[in-house]
Amino acid sequence: MIRVLLAEDQAMMRGALAVLLDLEDDIEVVAQVSDGAAIVPTALDTSPDVALLDIELPGLSGIDAAQALAAALPACRVVIVTTFGRPGYLQRAMAAGAVGFLVKDGPVEGLADAIRQVAAGATVIDPELAGAALRTPPCPLTERERDVLAAAEDGATVADIAGLLHLSESTVRNYLSDAIGKTGTRNKTEAALLARRNGWL
Repeated sequence: MIRVLLAEDQAMMRGALAVLLDLEDDIEVVAQVSDGAAIVPTALDTSPDVALLDIELPGLSGIDAAQALAAALPACRVVIVTTFGRPGYLQRAMAAGAVGFLVKDGPVEGLADAIRQVAAGATVIDPELAGAALRTPPCPLTERERDVLAAAEDGATVADIAGLLHLSESTVRNYLSDAIGKTGTRNKTEAALLARRNGWL
C-alpha cells in the first residue's frame, strides 16, 4: 500500500482528490493538510511514501515545503500538483527535491499512475511543461530580488516594500534596478509580471 500525504488549500479539491485516490486498491491517503507549514510535522507523524503538494499554500509554499520535507524525511517522495504550469516553478521544484510535477487539469488516473511511478523510484514530469522548461532560461534573480519583486506585484511603493521587508529604501531601489536589468523590462511592474509568468516568484 502506498501511503500518501495530500497538501491542498482548497477544501473541495482536497476532498475530491482524497476520495478518488482512496478508490485505488494500492493507494491510501493517510493525511490531508491545508497549510504549507503543517506538511513536515504531519509527514513526520504519518510517514507517507509520497507527498502531493500544491505550490500556492498559506504558511509555506509547496516548493519550500518540498525542500524542508526532503531534509526532514528523505524517504518521502514529493510530487508537485499545481494549477500553474510555469517552467520556473518546475525548475525550482526539482531543485528543491521534488521528483514529480503535474498540472491539475490532467486525468486522475494519470495522478494515480504518477504516484505509483514515483513510489517505485521514477521521476514523473508533465511532458509539455518539461519541454517549456528546457526552452526557458533559469531564474536570473537572487532570492532577495525575488522577495522585492513579489512585494512589488500589487503596486507597492519603494517605501512600502522597504517597510515590509525591513530594508532601506536605497537597498530596495538597488534590488529593483538589478531585477529590472536582469529581466530586460522597463519597470518594477513589468519585471514582477514577467517573473510571475515564468514561475520565478
